[in-house]
Amino acid sequence: MRMKTVISLRLMAAAVMLAPAMLLAQTQVTGAGATFPGPMYTKWFDTYHTAHPEVQINYQAIGSGGGIRQVTEGTVDFGATDGPMNDTQLGDFKTKRGNDVLHFPTVMGAVVPIYNVPGVATALKFTPAALAGIYLGTITKWNDPAIAGPNKGVKLPASDIVVVHRSDGSGTTYIWTDYLSKVSDTWKGKVGANTSPNWPVGLGGAQNAGVAGLVKQTEGSIGYVELIYAVQTNISYGSVQNASGEFVSATLAGVSAAAAAAAAKMPEDFRVSITNAAGKTAYPISSFTWLLVPSKIADAGKKKAIVDFLKWALGDGQNMTEALSYAKLPKEVVAKELKAISKIQ
Repeated sequence: MRMKTVISLRLMAAAVMLAPAMLLAQTQVTGAGATFPGPMYTKWFDTYHTAHPEVQINYQAIGSGGGIRQVTEGTVDFGATDGPMNDTQLGDFKTKRGNDVLHFPTVMGAVVPIYNVPGVATALKFTPAALAGIYLGTITKWNDPAIAGPNKGVKLPASDIVVVHRSDGSGTTYIWTDYLSKVSDTWKGKVGANTSPNWPVGLGGAQNAGVAGLVKQTEGSIGYVELIYAVQTNISYGSVQNASGEFVSATLAGVSAAAAAAAAKMPEDFRVSITNAAGKTAYPISSFTWLLVPSKIADAGKKKAIVDFLKWALGDGQNMTEALSYAKLPKEVVAKELKAISKIQ
C-alpha cells in the first residue's frame, strides 16, 4: 500500500508540474517576406516570445516578392513587404483567398547607395541623375563628371563601375526603383518601379546581405541596401541629393522628415510612397515597410496571436526601433492602425 501511495503522490506532483506547460501550449504563427526589416522583426519576435511563451512567431526573410506570393497562396499566416501590393495583386489575393489582405506599416527605414572605390575614404555625394545613369548603364566610370562634379576634391579613379543589384524579388529593390522612377523619366519609361525589374546592367546578389557582401569584395562596385546592413557590415555609403537640392545622409531624423507629409494624408489602406519626399532634411530613399495580414483568420488562436502582436509592435515595439537604425512610426499613423486592427475578423 505504501508503494502505491508513493507512486500516486509522484504522479500527482508530475501532473501539477505539467499543468502550466499544457496551459501554455504554443500557438505557432508563420510569416515570410521582406529582408529590409529582417533585423527588426528578428528582435521583435524573440522579445515577444520571451514575454509571451505561449506564442511562437516564425519568420523567413525571403524577400518581399516571396512574402506576397506565400501569403496569397496561404502557405504562411502573414506576409511582409517593403513595397505595397498593387491593385492586381490585391485582386489576385481576393480571388484565391476569398477575403482581403490588410497592410500594416511597422517601421520606417532608409535604402542607401553603398560602394567600394579603392582610395576613396570620404563619403561620396550622389545626385539623382548620377544614380539613375549608373543603373541605366549610361554612366560607366567613377570619374564621370556626374559623379565627380558634386565630389570636388575627391580623387576618383577612371576605373569601370561594377553595378550590383538584388537577384531576388525584393522590396528593397522596389524602394530603390520607385525612387529612380520619380527622379528619372528615362528610368520610369524603360524599367519602372518593381520588386523584380529587368535590370539594364549589373550583377545580382541574394538579399541585402548578398548585395553588401558582393560590393564589399568587388573593387569599383556600387549597390544598394537597407541602412542597417551598411552599418552592420561597416561598408561605405553615400549621401543623396533630395528634392530640395540638399545632399542628405541617411539618418532616423531624415527618414522621419520624409514621412511627415505622408503621415497627415495617410490613405485608409496605408499604401503610400515616401521616396523623393519634399523637405530640406528629408532623406529621399526612405520607406515604410508593411505586414500583410488576411482580413479573415479562421484559426481563433492565430488570430488572437497576430492581433495582440500587432498592438504590441505599435506600442512597446516602437521603443526598440532606433537601436537597429529604423525610425519610429509617426503617432498619427499608429493611431490609424490601432483602429484598422478591428478589420481583422
